[in-house]
Amino acid sequence: MGLVLEVGSTNYADDLLSIKKSLSHIETLVGSYNGYTISKSTSKFGWTFFKLAFNADLQNAIEEKFSDMIYNYQSNDPSQKFAKFISDYFNSKDCKVKIKITD
Repeated sequence: MGLVLEVGSTNYADDLLSIKKSLSHIETLVGSYNGYTISKSTSKFGWTFFKLAFNADLQNAIEEKFSDMIYNYQSNDPSQKFAKFISDYFNSKDCKVKIKITD
């Protein structure tokens, strides 16, 4: 399994739909399918949290396809750069979520 991100949303139903559409689009762009899993959600303090796990094939395909964009993020950690790219990608698709890497 590749990278696992924790996603926080204040509008779970709409954001989940946007995330699924965005990931479907990016899978089409890189030619990879069924490359992620979404965990069951939990709610706290008006936020809904869930885990988004990328399989290694999808993560590698995204990193290869968008390497020039990911390279420009300021971090020494490739996982952090990937997480920032995914966060910005979701935000560009009107999906206002917060993302962090889980251990």
